[in-house]
Amino acid sequence: MNVVVVGAGYVGLVTAACLAESGNRVVGVDHDPARVTLLQAGGVPIYEPGLESLVQRNLHDGRLRFTTSLAQALPEAEAVFIAVGTPPLEDGSADLQHVLAVARQIGQHLSDFKIIINKSTVPVGTAAAVEATIRTELQARGVDVPFVVVSNPEFLKEGAAVDDFMRPDRIVIGIPQSAAGEQARVALTRLYQAFNRHHDRTVWMDVVSAELTKYAANAMLATRISFMNDIAQLADCVGADVDSVRRGMGSDGRIGHSFLYAGTGYGGSCFPKDTRALVRCAQDHGLDMAVVAAVEQVNARQKQKLLAMVTQAFGQDLSGIKLAVWGLAFKPNTNDMREAPSRPLLQALHERGADIVAYDPVAVREAHSALAHDCGSSDWLTIADTPLAALDDADALLIVTEWKCFHNPDFSAMALRMNERLILDGRNLYDPDLLQSLGYAYHGIGRRNALGVQRLQEPRHPLLHHHRWPEPTSTPPAALVD
Repeated sequence: MNVVVVGAGYVGLVTAACLAESGNRVVGVDHDPARVTLLQAGGVPIYEPGLESLVQRNLHDGRLRFTTSLAQALPEAEAVFIAVGTPPLEDGSADLQHVLAVARQIGQHLSDFKIIINKSTVPVGTAAAVEATIRTELQARGVDVPFVVVSNPEFLKEGAAVDDFMRPDRIVIGIPQSAAGEQARVALTRLYQAFNRHHDRTVWMDVVSAELTKYAANAMLATRISFMNDIAQLADCVGADVDSVRRGMGSDGRIGHSFLYAGTGYGGSCFPKDTRALVRCAQDHGLDMAVVAAVEQVNARQKQKLLAMVTQAFGQDLSGIKLAVWGLAFKPNTNDMREAPSRPLLQALHERGADIVAYDPVAVREAHSALAHDCGSSDWLTIADTPLAALDDADALLIVTEWKCFHNPDFSAMALRMNERLILDGRNLYDPDLLQSLGYAYHGIGRRNALGVQRLQEPRHPLLHHHRWPEPTSTPPAALVD
């Protein structure tokens, strides 16, 4: 098929590249000339594993190209995906100005039947608004051109988006009950046939239901995360281990293991924005979605958890305290800093006078940009070249993002670099018993660890580097000895 994808951001670029990879002829349209120039040269503006090679291969083979002109791309297209940003407004609702701007352009240049596909995450009623906008433009031109607007929400995980698109667990498509809707069904069945070879993953429904499905799915996943963070709070109070609780819960087939990890809260472009938009949508209809509202409240609280650990250990004044931070992006395998838990944490640590040295494999430039936005400047943040280098003379290590390179570090080498063997683990990467055997004070999220809990709760001089930890309580494993 001939396909146009408007928007070369995260969703649009993955959609364009993957549809081209499956044999379609795809034109990506973006209003940013610099971004289009980069893409035409085979570069990509975001970090997503596998995406750059996909773009380069399909550019080379002629199935994918990029332009700033929707007017030029539109005539040959059979289907037009709208995949532009829908950032949150101050009241939590989704900002549809970019979506409707694309709809106006389509209406200004539409000359024959097209399938208009909302790929952006949009609130209920957006398809109707897009249709009305296009019709207004057609009326202004004095023409009557047939078209249909359908909903095909994305379900892509950052860091695994290419694989999610190429091997989807479901393809949700909402179509109207009309002759044009049936045309869309036939065309989209053909478009997605490469992803349905072994069994049909397409879930057909009406447009409004498809729009709501996306928000409902993200809200449910966010709810699981916030629920486990609530359980972790209780685990800390009663001396339970939230990881054991997670494994016990997850073994129930009705619950499963996914998204049951306690941590420093969720971030990114989807969960925070979509939960707020869903609450706002309900309010617009006179409903109070108390569960989803509580999910967001718990998440906001959880983003303060690591800060509370730091101030409990060192006091409110962090002057003279050097902190190593592993991980800046909101999750591994992405450079996305949107709503990242590291942002409020680093800002608060900086305001309290801490000396901060951070390491992240890919999100350094984005982190500096985000912190400059939050704080007016990011000059105070030092970036290390390696995880170990960040630990030099550090009074504590804070784990913020669970990159794979952090999962199995050399704890003996770490101890030689650190001023104090204190690890505050916001992602529960490590075994508390192992860390205790190596002489570390360790505190995770809801992890039962008598050594770490006791030390973080004991009143003492706020400058922790004046306090000396005892020697390890047992012989460390041979593999961890220098």
